Amino acid sequence: MFHRKRYITLFKGELFMAAEPTGIPVLILKEGTQRTAGRDALRANILAVRAISESLRTTYGPKGMDKMLVDSLGDITITNDGATILDKMDVQHPAAKMMVQIAKGQDEEVGDGTKTAVILAGELLKNAEELLAKDIHPTVIISGYKKAMEEAVSFIDFISRQIDINDKEVLKKIAKTSLYSKAVGNARERLAEIAVEAVTKVAEKRGDKWYVDLDAIQIIKKHGGSILDTSLIEGIVLDKEVVHPGMPKRVENAKIALLDAPLEIEKPEIDAEIRISDPSQMRLFLQQEEKILQEMVEKIAATGANVVICQKGIDDVAQHFLAKKGILAVRRVKKSDMEKLERATGGRIVSNIDDLQPSDLGEAKLVEERKIGEDKMVFVEGAKNLKSVTILIRGGLERLVDEAERAIRDALSAVADAVRYAKIVPGGGAVEVEVAKHLREYAARVGGKEQLAIEAFAKALEALPMTLAENAGLDSIEIIMKLRSAHAQPNGISIGINVFDGGIADMYALGVIEPAAIKQNAIKAATEAATLILRIDDMIVASKLEKGEEKGKETKKPGEEEEKEKED
Repeated sequence: MFHRKRYITLFKGELFMAAEPTGIPVLILKEGTQRTAGRDALRANILAVRAISESLRTTYGPKGMDKMLVDSLGDITITNDGATILDKMDVQHPAAKMMVQIAKGQDEEVGDGTKTAVILAGELLKNAEELLAKDIHPTVIISGYKKAMEEAVSFIDFISRQIDINDKEVLKKIAKTSLYSKAVGNARERLAEIAVEAVTKVAEKRGDKWYVDLDAIQIIKKHGGSILDTSLIEGIVLDKEVVHPGMPKRVENAKIALLDAPLEIEKPEIDAEIRISDPSQMRLFLQQEEKILQEMVEKIAATGANVVICQKGIDDVAQHFLAKKGILAVRRVKKSDMEKLERATGGRIVSNIDDLQPSDLGEAKLVEERKIGEDKMVFVEGAKNLKSVTILIRGGLERLVDEAERAIRDALSAVADAVRYAKIVPGGGAVEVEVAKHLREYAARVGGKEQLAIEAFAKALEALPMTLAENAGLDSIEIIMKLRSAHAQPNGISIGINVFDGGIADMYALGVIEPAAIKQNAIKAATEAATLILRIDDMIVASKLEKGEEKGKETKKPGEEEEKEKED
């Protein structure tokens, strides 16, 4: 029983409770905490997500615009890649941060379709807001959206076409479709060919499924030349140079030793002191050090190795002995590159030189140092096992090289998805209009208030082709009416927007095709994000920590620490 007009303090300064029932405020949160509840919280979250969605909307499609992002240090990024834009934006609102996470999730899962997922999530919430205004409960909307999502994903699977993954022309069309929205100009054909070649070389069949490890495709950027000079190397390129000028710069029929051990005299882990009283002792000490390094090189040479690639350092004396033996050596190579070399050359990374055997050596037809731009690089070509390849990206402008890298990563991901799942759908908004048409028919069968939610989902899907049309400077309402009319016909499934001539056309005939997995994953991600936002009806934002205050700890009052120490 609380005493009238008396405050009871619980949880020391964080939770207050008042007994007076007549207008005295009851404080249950820390001072400075902000709370938004009910429709206000929902409206604020929807507004934040829609703001993110609208910012990406103008970048969507082949005619989409670019964004210039300037960070706190003044570094500039010019791109229209959805994942990059959201990653570089300093987003603060918690609901908007979910959109960033969706984009990252979509990018990690299928590598493309980030803008589709974010724009669709924004449209789903925009339509949900209209339903909320009609007093339809959020849980009813969520239930309808989930049913619509499941139906849409299964229907995409139904209307998709099976492809032969050995058909490189189809894979090339998929890569080109992905590249259409990128600022790579007339190099689109060249980059598409490189993406297809790279993916087909690293793809491997496991059981009855194909597996593509995109980490096996190394991407190296070098400023200079033009994007058309971008090339695919059947092997690995090391952004390093040969360590000693006396070493050969070209080795054919290479036997490669991959070392994760330093060719140096290692320092002891504990402090040690050597007392030398005679100059001859110093000479003996240095000779002994030299002898150890010479023995290391002799052991490597005895295995038949004529190339040494080391993850650690190589001492100057060891370099001299390696050069005398005619061995090409590279040092301080990244661990990821070592793993790629191991996979490509068929060698084995050795951590102890005493354990190095001839069977551990990798093989390659050629190891050569070449000058690319201002830098020297080591090329390992004609490897024994071509499950690792390198794409060397060139470009006259540094920012263009960065954008070309983002473009080719998206193209690689799209081709990899097509190889993994072997199913494609038409692009140009065709699949969205067809799925929307099917969902409206499905909604009528479901009935009730959920029917309205499913219809809202269909309307959100149609916003994607409308955005394509808007960004191409077309009349979006006119285009969507033409598409609906075309899709009402028996053979209209693949009719989409031709943004280049402003009409509608068969996307399969134009070669505008996308992997079904990208569309399915985008719909799933967008629905999950929208339903997550719709479930939130209360937002409690903690007060910002004061300077010097640590999270989870109380701020000590001046002198409090000293008093406690005296008591102890």
